[in-house]
Amino acid sequence: MTRTEAMAVRKQVVVNAAVTQAFTTFTERFGDFKPPEHNLLQTPITETVFEPRVGGHIVDRAADGSECRWARILAYEPPHRVVFSWDIGPQWQIETDPELTSEVEVRFVSEGPTRTRVELEHRHLDCHGPGWQSVGEGVDGDQGWPLYLARYAALFEQES
Repeated sequence: MTRTEAMAVRKQVVVNAAVTQAFTTFTERFGDFKPPEHNLLQTPITETVFEPRVGGHIVDRAADGSECRWARILAYEPPHRVVFSWDIGPQWQIETDPELTSEVEVRFVSEGPTRTRVELEHRHLDCHGPGWQSVGEGVDGDQGWPLYLARYAALFEQES
């Protein structure tokens, strides 16, 4: 299946942090802004870990020891860029076929010594196959990337 640009969701937020801090906060504290209700496990999530390397995963871990690896790290280029797969299909279940997944690129663009623009693009949504539009609507909606980015930006407001 060819990767197309049939639909991409693009969002951005500006945070009051140097580019390195913005990148580090996004990757090391991903679980601090990921909504805990976004859970594919049977029990509550105790932590979400972003493994900081190509070939790593984004992993939700639950109190009972179960894990959900819902993303693969495809590019890891501190402090400017990270790309990960979105291995969650239209039925909001894990997709194990990499050809049926989309990808998320996050770029960190310095706008000054203490200001960074974070640009997120979730692309190749049509690769999810039939029902891919529901994935696009979900990540584009208020409970999708806008919520993640608002909660991410709030981490910097708490620290200042």
